[in-house]
Amino acid sequence: MELKGRIRIGAALVLGLVSVAAFGQGSEPARSMPKAAAVEFLFPEQVTVPAGKATTVVLHFRIAPGMHINSHTPREEELIPTTLSIPEASGVRLDGATYPDGTEFTLPLDPKEKLSVYTGEFSIQVRMVAAAGDHLVEAKLRYQACDNNACMPPRTITVPIDVLGK
Repeated sequence: MELKGRIRIGAALVLGLVSVAAFGQGSEPARSMPKAAAVEFLFPEQVTVPAGKATTVVLHFRIAPGMHINSHTPREEELIPTTLSIPEASGVRLDGATYPDGTEFTLPLDPKEKLSVYTGEFSIQVRMVAAAGDHLVEAKLRYQACDNNACMPPRTITVPIDVLGK
């Protein structure tokens, strides 16, 4: 691993330890540790698709203010990409996904480092193939949320979609 990568990982560990130490001092929780998920699924909650045919559905998400998540294609190997999956036994198969391009972002700690992140609202275009019938799909969005000072552990949220295959 390059020296630059080791320095970045070391800095992240130090920031994480400082956050944990501050949290344990009986003070209010740090702003970088929101109680709710940093990413919220917005819509659609229900879609109708032709049974057996690949169909594109656009899923919309919102990231909490002051937070960012790594894009689907982060610039560094050790960064966790944002990914969407659909369980195999759901009656719906993920045929592919198109993620938005990330926005270039720099941290105050290392202004030369350019990250690829999502902020605000973003959408993922998924191609799904559904069997005939009504399927309550519990898709999963995996991401790692950060603010300007620290990153939280990776998290996975459920993305509930009622898929009607007709």
